[in-house]
Amino acid sequence: MIDPDLWRGRRVFLTGHTGFKGAWMALLLRSLRAEVHGFALPPEYANGIFCVAGVEADLNHEIGDIRDLEALKASMRRAEPEIVIHMAAQALVRRSYLDPTETYSTNVMGTVNLLEAVRLTRGVRAVAVITSDKCYDNTGAGKPFREGDALGGFDPYSSSKACAEIVAAAYRGSFLHGEDASRIATARAGNVIGGGDWSTDRLVPDMMKSFMQGEAVRIRNPDAVRPWQHVIDPLIGYLTLCEALCAAPQFAESWNFGPTASSNITVAEVAGALAKNWGPGAKWEIRRKDDLHEAAFLQLDCSKAISRLKWRPLIEFEATLALTVEWYRAFSEGCDMRKFTLGQIDKIASNAQRS
Repeated sequence: MIDPDLWRGRRVFLTGHTGFKGAWMALLLRSLRAEVHGFALPPEYANGIFCVAGVEADLNHEIGDIRDLEALKASMRRAEPEIVIHMAAQALVRRSYLDPTETYSTNVMGTVNLLEAVRLTRGVRAVAVITSDKCYDNTGAGKPFREGDALGGFDPYSSSKACAEIVAAAYRGSFLHGEDASRIATARAGNVIGGGDWSTDRLVPDMMKSFMQGEAVRIRNPDAVRPWQHVIDPLIGYLTLCEALCAAPQFAESWNFGPTASSNITVAEVAGALAKNWGPGAKWEIRRKDDLHEAAFLQLDCSKAISRLKWRPLIEFEATLALTVEWYRAFSEGCDMRKFTLGQIDKIASNAQRS
């Protein structure tokens, strides 16, 4: 799925590289020998993947806020990128209820600023704007979402991601079109899990923290169904999409990158499987649901990416959980987490490279 020759020495501008998914992306690009310029807020967690895996050593690390248009434009001019991958975001549903202004200013105006910087920077060939599977108008019909389905979002986070989709489409239609223009696509992934995520009110981080402390973790919404996938799978999809954008303009559209149907399971099933993988001392219980709305069912139809991009999810559900638990266990045992993380990436990414 990935052509290593295309990425070797390729200049990439990556936003959000200090976050969970962004740090894994930076490490994946390192394995492909790309030249990466990162632009992001300071890392939020000292024990997060960015810090413990030493990601700063793998790219031109710049601290900045995507809400600051002038700083973003200046950073992109310095980087002179050929490919832009926009991952910076306020990424938590429940946090969006607490601070909707931050969520909209980051996810909507931050995307506007990113695309405005692209518009004013020569030489950008491909732009991947990463949004979310929650950008769809989830009416509870129980059907997998396809790229042409209506956008929406009940909560501030979900609706902000729908707005980012609309912003990207508007820039593509209004400014960045034609054979020589930057090609913009959006990418929507499912519930991404993996090592080094310590975000509050997320299932896997909450469970791993509790297991390490020998405490029972409380689970809300045990019957909710989500598309669970290891972080590397959608990242490989994003890079596959960028390659396609560099090759032809017809790929400048929206794309789903979700797991196989076997990975669309309930929160309770994930909790039970994580506890089994962790072993003795892993305990969980159901807590009373609060009043904040969360969708009961969410699933993606990824047939478009499979057929047109020749992408496919590489990691089945059982392997996803095993890789995740192995990372947190290694961290709790004081292992060299840079070496451990790069080992996981090399093992997975080698199966995704075209010879």
